[in-house]
Amino acid sequence: MSAKATNAARSAGGERTITLEISRFRPEQDAEPVLETFEVPLRDDWAVLDGLNHVKDQLDGTLSFRWSCRMGICGSCGMTVNGRPRLTCGTFLTEFGAGPVRIEPLKGFPVIRDLVVEIDDFLAKLSHVKPWLIREGEELPLTTEYAQTPEQLEAYKQYSMCINCMLCYSACPVYVLNPDFLGPAAIALAQRYNLDSRDQGDRLDLLNTDEGVWGCTFVGECTSACPKHVDPAEAIQRYKVTAAMRSVLPWGRR
Repeated sequence: MSAKATNAARSAGGERTITLEISRFRPEQDAEPVLETFEVPLRDDWAVLDGLNHVKDQLDGTLSFRWSCRMGICGSCGMTVNGRPRLTCGTFLTEFGAGPVRIEPLKGFPVIRDLVVEIDDFLAKLSHVKPWLIREGEELPLTTEYAQTPEQLEAYKQYSMCINCMLCYSACPVYVLNPDFLGPAAIALAQRYNLDSRDQGDRLDLLNTDEGVWGCTFVGECTSACPKHVDPAEAIQRYKVTAAMRSVLPWGRR
């Protein structure tokens, strides 16, 4: 146990505590990540993110991690918690009994510092699938309104719930092994626009590739990790069917 952790345990004054094993990587001094141990209060209403903020505010202000809304909306506080990609704002310390709780950066991404990962590749993949409404013969910005029925909205609504937390990428064994794979969130987002009745784009050339939908081996871990029940695995499999049908009926739209 580190000196910081020992001091934290003594200052708890009899309050229940739990051990956090936090991955630290400071490029100016560390050749590779190392674990540092801290004791934090164990309270019924504390999420893992609260524990991390306690460490940063009370024990070690040099700890680096991302967070913003604390409400499972922004997606910025995704980390690996006891081996699983989780939103730390929605993962409570009481889930782990007596602990310890190991907190590491999301797997599959280069680590910048401590729990902060590089996301440029992810953002580039999102942009690659053209995640916007495409209207033939119309220039951006689009100003015309296009009414939809509830059924037309329901066709893509599930895939629009993605918060870009990247948990599905960290859980995906294909992306970890093949960084060229477009990945679950990007493909699900493309499918969101493919199914939108207002969209007239064609993303077949972007998705019907080995790095696109055919790179997926349908392990399904992306869907298990998704905190918003987007089901990216389903989106990928549905587009495989679409791509196969279009190879047989090439005149069919999407």
